[in-house]
Amino acid sequence: MKFTRKASAAWKGSGKEGQGNITTGSKVLDKTQYSFHTRFEDGEKGTNPEELIGAAHAGCFAMQLSFLLNEAKFTATTLDVAATVAFEDGAITKITLNLEGDVPEIDAEEFQQIAHKAKEVCPISKLLNTEIELKVTLKNA
Repeated sequence: MKFTRKASAAWKGSGKEGQGNITTGSKVLDKTQYSFHTRFEDGEKGTNPEELIGAAHAGCFAMQLSFLLNEAKFTATTLDVAATVAFEDGAITKITLNLEGDVPEIDAEEFQQIAHKAKEVCPISKLLNTEIELKVTLKNA
């Protein structure tokens, strides 16, 4: 299976006083606000890159785990995943995935093994240690 997905971001102003918006190709996010305040402080409405990474990682991991459970002849009733993204000194230092699953007829050891395999093969887990290509265009140059 091969496909591409698109998203865009627009930013105006300085890093601290400026603001921007993020739009996804599906329009689920459509000019969703983000700013210094939504990224580094609490209380203002808007998103930030770290919570978007957390949401993507939790969603991808849950789906990957579901596929692996199906391969092992199990079907989850629910898989609830919370991702905590730790940011420190300009870097994402850790992502903790907290999984709560309800999977009939599986024992705890097998569930642990399959969950750990899902963490390793999840595309977002792999992305967090991958080559990043940058293409730059400067307008008005």
